Amino acid sequence: MRVEEFLRESARKHGRKEALITNSRRLTYDELDDLSERMAWSLAQNGVGRDDRVVIFMENIWEAVVSIFAALKVGATFSPINATTKTDKLAYILQNCRAKAVITQSKLSGVAAAAVEMSPTVELTVVAGDGENKLPFALSFSDCVSHRFSAPLRHGGIDMDLAMLIYTSGSTGRPKGVMMTHRNMEAAATSISTYIQNVSSDIILNVLPIAFDYGLYQLIMSIKLGATLVLEKSFAFPQAIFAVMRREHVTGLPLVPTMAALILQMKDLVPGSFPDLRYITNTAAALPPSHIAQLRKLFPDVRIYSMYGLTECKRCTYLPPEKLDVKPDSVGIAIPNTEAFVVDDDGKKVPSGVIGELVIRGPHVMQGYWEDDEATRKALRPGPHPWERVLYTGDLFRADEDGYLYFVGRKDDIIKTRGEKVAPKEVEAVIHACPGVIEAVVVGVHDPILGQALHAIVVAQSETLTEQSIIRHCAAHLEDYMVPKSVVFRMELPKTDTGKVSRRLAAETLEQVQ
Repeated sequence: MRVEEFLRESARKHGRKEALITNSRRLTYDELDDLSERMAWSLAQNGVGRDDRVVIFMENIWEAVVSIFAALKVGATFSPINATTKTDKLAYILQNCRAKAVITQSKLSGVAAAAVEMSPTVELTVVAGDGENKLPFALSFSDCVSHRFSAPLRHGGIDMDLAMLIYTSGSTGRPKGVMMTHRNMEAAATSISTYIQNVSSDIILNVLPIAFDYGLYQLIMSIKLGATLVLEKSFAFPQAIFAVMRREHVTGLPLVPTMAALILQMKDLVPGSFPDLRYITNTAAALPPSHIAQLRKLFPDVRIYSMYGLTECKRCTYLPPEKLDVKPDSVGIAIPNTEAFVVDDDGKKVPSGVIGELVIRGPHVMQGYWEDDEATRKALRPGPHPWERVLYTGDLFRADEDGYLYFVGRKDDIIKTRGEKVAPKEVEAVIHACPGVIEAVVVGVHDPILGQALHAIVVAQSETLTEQSIIRHCAAHLEDYMVPKSVVFRMELPKTDTGKVSRRLAAETLEQVQ
């Protein structure tokens, strides 16, 4: 099934039910289906058609949701871009994918205008909002959705067409466009909603950017199931979000480790604060076991899913909540209809306990990187059968005797110090267990004697925590060569646009001050 049919089918089944709740507007399934159909007709009348690329450069607003489904209904491929993206990066993406249209909002129109000026393939721009529009000749979003149509668009596309081109965060080098077909997206959405046990009565809160695939799939899964999505712009004001959760009777909360750290700092939260909450999910980076333990105390009746994934296949593994006590530092087993296994440098499966690269086999694996054959060949390689390619994740893992997987680190993240290899995640897990630590990142910095020296950057709850207390804690729990040489304290850790802690930016920060 094509992704736009999720909306059409849910509108047929749940027409009067609320599909989307935002600060500015609440939309039923009938209304969302109708608005996206009107926008699709406007796009079609202005030259956008099957296989064209439509870039959606917006915050988490209802117009962005309408735009995603409008692009799909016209047969195009949508590309969601984070609202914090700057001109140069946006211009690169527009040029790279040869975008035909850009849909944005007035507050972002200055950045969009500068990027579009450098992108000759863009023929159509649409701007939402009442603020000043800096894009010349742009269509008004409100005018586009006022368009009348006689029947739903029929573009002739099939589920093997590209549905989405989603760009990686670009933490190293230029961002790469991950190609996902409708079939890829349906497989991912079906698998995830199966093990989370989502139902149409779910009310899911999403504060993550829908330009970030974790946030985007909250929308896709919600629409597919006929559930309700509460869409917020950020988690910057947790108390306001908590009020929304109570008011809207939220049942599902997707979070990332930085959100978990903020929640655990809230002094007025007590068990039972959110009586309707049924589950919490985490991905982007692994939750430290100490954070999982604290969340379980705060949400004793809530199922907590620790997960692992990457943009190239959306999701790889999940830890069944009933295994949290037994294997708290594991990211679990392969998601339904997926195989995950660990291989050596020659691509051969390794025994349990041996560290190697994680490989993913499944219908949700990307088609490759947009017009980047070299990067595609590196990531997608021959699989167990002659007819397939499987995804080499670039992540180091080990499996235990029960087949449960443990994230060790990125291949590129391994730090070589004193002739030994150190996975920074292992050191970070120990630091997170030190009382008073909120967040931590460990990096390697060039050292003429050690090769690379380990340094930690820490966000602490109070000023009573010292460098020496953390180093003593590490020395008590780690081998000598794994103990950081120094610990510095910061108010926050450097992060990517998607909210992940950036080890590269952290290392650059330390190198600048040394």
